[in-house]
Amino acid sequence: MEQRQETGGPDGRQRVSRTAAERPENSSVLLVPSLVFIALVVAAVGSLGAPLITSVATTLHVSLASAQWTLTITLLTGAIATPVLGRLGAGPHRRGTILVTLGVVVAGSVLTALPLPFAWLLVGRAAQGVGLGLTALMMGVARDHLPEDRAVSTIALVSVASTIGIGVGYPLAGLLTELGGLRAAYGLGVVVTAVALVAALRSMPVPPEGRSARVDVPGALLLAAGLLLVLLLASETSLWNRHLGLAVALAVVAVLLLGVWTAYERHAKAPLVDVRLIRHPAVAGANAAMFVGGIGMYLLVTLITRYAQTPHGAGYGFGLSTFVAGLVLVPFSLMGFVSGKLTPRLRDRIGGPALLAATAIVVLGAFALFAVARSNLTAVLVSMAILGFGVGSFSAAMPAVILAVTPKSETSSAMSFNQVVRSVGFSIGSAVGGLMLAAGTPAGELFPTDDAYTSAACIGMAAMAVTAITCITLARRPGPRNDTGTTPGARRPEDHAGSGHR
Repeated sequence: MEQRQETGGPDGRQRVSRTAAERPENSSVLLVPSLVFIALVVAAVGSLGAPLITSVATTLHVSLASAQWTLTITLLTGAIATPVLGRLGAGPHRRGTILVTLGVVVAGSVLTALPLPFAWLLVGRAAQGVGLGLTALMMGVARDHLPEDRAVSTIALVSVASTIGIGVGYPLAGLLTELGGLRAAYGLGVVVTAVALVAALRSMPVPPEGRSARVDVPGALLLAAGLLLVLLLASETSLWNRHLGLAVALAVVAVLLLGVWTAYERHAKAPLVDVRLIRHPAVAGANAAMFVGGIGMYLLVTLITRYAQTPHGAGYGFGLSTFVAGLVLVPFSLMGFVSGKLTPRLRDRIGGPALLAATAIVVLGAFALFAVARSNLTAVLVSMAILGFGVGSFSAAMPAVILAVTPKSETSSAMSFNQVVRSVGFSIGSAVGGLMLAAGTPAGELFPTDDAYTSAACIGMAAMAVTAITCITLARRPGPRNDTGTTPGARRPEDHAGSGHR
């Protein structure tokens, strides 16, 4: 029941004022659709860079390596912004943080759509990448302001939306590029992000009282520096081919920075991420599965889209245009949404960790089908559909495993770390695909051999096997208990005070 406070007016009569937890009825109705829509939009806008790399190079007369930065810079700013936004989202300024972040994304979208020089396009793409950190905040809002059963299903949908948004952005970007050119494709981002901002204005509630607003600035800088190097090494695969010594040195520095960050966070009074929480066996196992699984999942997306666009002259492939190749991702998105809806029921029956293991095996099956039957377009589409089903179910099951041992007040922070792990895994998966195909390209040729795809698919199957084993190990552990010694369904005293249902 919502709480009202009686206050005295200047005329001596009692007036009723809304408390921070109360929202208009229409905003309550809009809350769940808005949370899912915002997660879908920021994911779709973030993925716009991938199908437009060639168009950027030809339209703005820059090299393909330079055009690649329209995707790289988005991933970099997203990974850096995610833990910071996660901590801000755990405090009393979550609504303002969401609105300001969406405002930044809208401004960035405008910069990408205007006919400005390439440097401004990069600035716009960087601003759009900040929005990738909003997914964890959407989960925090759901957990604070919805009944428990509805919150669980909504968080699962938000997680799925943040993944299948990749498949939504690809075909739309390709179609708009063919119809109206590069800027028309980026113009899509302006429209959908503006709608997302309006939806947030209408529906986002203020968070419960009693939350800390402090942000660990030194911790944020250390983590940002480490992630910057990790994602740079994952995105710039040419470093490993041409400057192996420099790449190894940067990798060592990245590991050192992340090690220092971990040690610092353990003793910080207001840590950016609660390291004690992410060291919990259930959370650590889930994040490890997300990292390795993310590598495998995005590797297959990379392989299929590259294979579909390879011209017949290479001896394989289908020679699809950017738009038609983007349509190959439609089965991915559709089956991802279907599996996301089914996952809560399956999770109730077999448990989250066991479901994660099962979906990892499903993705392994998609790799196997692609490895042996990719010469037929139908088989490739089926592989993509199976991948979408597995990825959607994996994404929907993951939050429940982590949140079962996470205090409500730490939802945004815990899930933001998981989102960072996922982003790094996706980036490394894309890099592994590029490196494997580059290694399988004969000297003087433009395209890799068909066998290079088989080798890369085998790497992906190995990654998913490791993911499945990790999840099976996690499933065999005793039922999780959170850091307060209570069972997953129990609440801490402060969670009662700030539940949003008063």
